[in-house]
Amino acid sequence: MPLLAGISGLLFEYNPVMRIARRFLRKQPSDYIPEDWEQQQFNQKIAVFCLAGGLISYASGSTTLGHVFTVMVALAAFIAILGFCIGCFIRFQLSKYKPKKHATNS
Repeated sequence: MPLLAGISGLLFEYNPVMRIARRFLRKQPSDYIPEDWEQQQFNQKIAVFCLAGGLISYASGSTTLGHVFTVMVALAAFIAILGFCIGCFIRFQLSKYKPKKHATNS
């Protein structure tokens, strides 16, 4: 289910789990500060990659590798609940290596 919801979110911009979770919000959705869409998509790509890697690993008989992939997702989710976003940190670190655009003086 999480893998299918993640793929649906990436391909169709529709995540059924988030639609269901919206019903449990205490305030109106517009009262919450939205997170950056690009950051959410980056995090979702990491999660889908790890969940798919786990599924493929388990299916091919590589149980240890399957454990590694699925534990990475579980740890990232647990650490996010504690307030630190690993995907955000990774994206920030990667952004340091992108070429910077310099303003031209003309």
